[in-house]
Amino acid sequence: MANSKKKKLTPVQQEYKELADSVEPPRPLLKNFFRAFIAGGSICLVGQAIQEMFVHWVGFDEKKAGDPTVAVLILISVILTCLGVYDKFAQWAGAGSAVPVTGFANSMASAAIEHQSEGMVLGVGGKMFKLAGPVIVFGTVAAFIVGIVHLLIKGGGGS
Repeated sequence: MANSKKKKLTPVQQEYKELADSVEPPRPLLKNFFRAFIAGGSICLVGQAIQEMFVHWVGFDEKKAGDPTVAVLILISVILTCLGVYDKFAQWAGAGSAVPVTGFANSMASAAIEHQSEGMVLGVGGKMFKLAGPVIVFGTVAAFIVGIVHLLIKGGGGS
């Protein structure tokens, strides 16, 4: 069905597409998958180590240690972004650095740093939440829908 709605290419456009495809270098998919796996896994490993520190040194149980663990990962990501380190790591890691919460923190901090010259409200706040807004809205709507489905399946009573 999606193919029937695609716009037909003119002969010139088709020729250009073929030329562009012929000179495009091949993507090293296996290497990219490996890097993403290593990077994402390493971030998760650091997060697990931080959570274990909260459990063993601060005395939190595993469930209560989750929130400060996420906060520390976000803080580390923002600091590394400010120092210019996270962007270099993300360049190497690809999607492995973008998926965890650290990638979201990096993208917000990067937008804030990039647009700080435009002022705190219109620059930092406006540009930073240009990315965060859709993510927050999607998360809220998805949580609402999952909650309704859970309510319908479980039948409305307490848990």
